[in-house]
Amino acid sequence: MTDGSTITPVLVVDDDPSMRAALRQWMGLAGFHPIETETANEAISRITPDFPGCVVSDVMLQGEDGLKLMQRIGVVDSEIPVILITGHGDVPMAVDAMRLGAYDFVEKPFDPDRIAEVVQRAIEKRQLVLENRALQKSLKDSSTLESRLLGNSPVMKTLRERLLHFAKTDAAVLITGETGTGKEVIAQALHAFSKRKDKPFVAVNAAALAESMVEAELFGHEAGAFTGADRTRAGRIEQADGGVFFLDEIVSMPISLQPKLLRVLQEKEVDRIGGRRPVPVDIRLVSAANEDPRKAVTDQRLREDLLFRLNTIEIIVPPLRERGNDVQLLFDTFLNRFSAQYEMERPLLSGQDEAFLRTYEWPGNVRELRNAAERFVLNAGVGGQPLATLVAGRGGEPQGAGDGTLRELMDAYEKTVIDNALKRHQGRINLVMEELGLPRRTLNEKMARHGLSRSQAGVEETVD
Repeated sequence: MTDGSTITPVLVVDDDPSMRAALRQWMGLAGFHPIETETANEAISRITPDFPGCVVSDVMLQGEDGLKLMQRIGVVDSEIPVILITGHGDVPMAVDAMRLGAYDFVEKPFDPDRIAEVVQRAIEKRQLVLENRALQKSLKDSSTLESRLLGNSPVMKTLRERLLHFAKTDAAVLITGETGTGKEVIAQALHAFSKRKDKPFVAVNAAALAESMVEAELFGHEAGAFTGADRTRAGRIEQADGGVFFLDEIVSMPISLQPKLLRVLQEKEVDRIGGRRPVPVDIRLVSAANEDPRKAVTDQRLREDLLFRLNTIEIIVPPLRERGNDVQLLFDTFLNRFSAQYEMERPLLSGQDEAFLRTYEWPGNVRELRNAAERFVLNAGVGGQPLATLVAGRGGEPQGAGDGTLRELMDAYEKTVIDNALKRHQGRINLVMEELGLPRRTLNEKMARHGLSRSQAGVEETVD
């Protein structure tokens, strides 16, 4: 921090001693560290590219005015927020300054609470900029955990700390979290930061395998074990020998085969179909589920003794809606990535786009956010569409999206997304829950609030 302070600094520039004293008092009471200067030259000497605060400057200064100071600050770092204080006659100049990049302006005489509020918002924006820069810097080094698990929210920092600790062991790990939260990314990170990093990482999605092929795919088979088995084939578990085997959507594994997986974990050997003797394997099992595995045990879809083997370590991945400013950081990262990939200029977010980005709940989590960023980049070159329209889908805005308060707009977007999902899946609630990443109770509550029903999607209410 500037001047050795641990409190966020606010650079106050004014040639009136009484005004500087008043601003010093107000900034101090608001919890900031005021740094007073009289001239533009003195102020610019305090500014560095990593300055963590904002600048509050009078427009009319002796020598250079506040507008020229703002331009000089922009040369050092164009993303340092500059708030201008204006007299009544200076408002046209202040408006011009806003067009040139000023963060805001406050007209004299002003309410201390008003300027404290503007400063607080400017500081929050500055902190987000600096966090994003630190994140982008870490991304240049693909060996860092931060480059794999992006985010500066407390929940993500805690998750990274726990992951690095658990990566040192060979204990089985169960990762739970909503669809789209990045469970496989976490599994890959556990592998990359472990002593097994130079050995195979083999991933299998249990839900994506045909039930008739699960056993052969996972455990392998000997030649002649069944029709079409013309040669011996090692299963996916065996292929991961020495490394990490990642089994996604574990509760979708047929209950009849779960004892065989349990034996692999207990005996450290695989029984191929048609094999005469077990094959020794050395794997670390990492599994994942997008629902509560204990409920799956209650529903008799997951064996309890297998769960005890799977969740020696349990990692719960937070949904995106619980990660605060990580949404903005991730979206910015995806915009940079897709702009470079498609060789397009990075598009700018409107105020409406930023509001939607912060307030939308992102039921599809990071996967949905990534998709939205890609579509935003691609559509920018052909006139662009509001982010909310792209997320709502169907190439158009939700009904009523042009009018109303932000809450009303958000309700309209949410209603359209759920309505479209009901129609796509012909009212099959389980498929709608899976697509939107919502538990049944939450989906039912939202449908009731918006006046939606499965019968409107063309099916009877009794159909599941």
